[in-house]
Order: sequence, then structure tokens, then C-alpha cells
Amino acid sequence: MCSSCGFPSAPGHWTEAGATTPGDRMRARLRRAQAATVLLRPFGLSARDDGAVPGVQLSSAFGATEIVPDFDAVWSAAARMAGKPIDPLSDRFLGDR
Repeated sequence: MCSSCGFPSAPGHWTEAGATTPGDRMRARLRRAQAATVLLRPFGLSARDDGAVPGVQLSSAFGATEIVPDFDAVWSAAARMAGKPIDPLSDRFLGDR
């Protein structure tokens, strides 16, 4: 448990499957945050996971920040911050298939 924020340490995300070293897991976390930021940018939001703070830090262009425990919680927190639903699996993000 983080003494600063009270979030328990997460066991890992499914995208870290196969990561065998702490460096591999950290790179996977950074890639997830980068991908989330690309999806959230049109809503004026960004995601950050620096490994120093448990969870993911969501920030708005206006300075509001929220720390969520894991990537499963990113989308509902982002929708709350943006004031509208955000579906990362919508056609808007996936394009024509």
C-alpha cells in the first residue's frame, strides 16, 4: 500500500503478460499510458504512469488531476472529467475495419 495515497499495489495488468523483468513491466506501463493519452487527447485529457505513484494520473488541460488505481478505472474517470462518455472501442478510435 502506498503511504501517500492509500492505493494498494496492483498485481499487474494483463498487457504485462510475458514481462519477465521489472524493466519490462515498467516499459509496458509507460506504453499503456502513452496509448491512453493518444485516445484521451481529443477530450483534453492525458494519462501518466511514472511508476513513482501507484495507479494512473489523469490530467485535464485545465489543471485538474485525478489518480485512479489502475487502467480499468481510467475510462470511467476520464468520462467523468470530460463530462461525456468515452469508449476506447468505439468506431471513432478504431476507424473503419
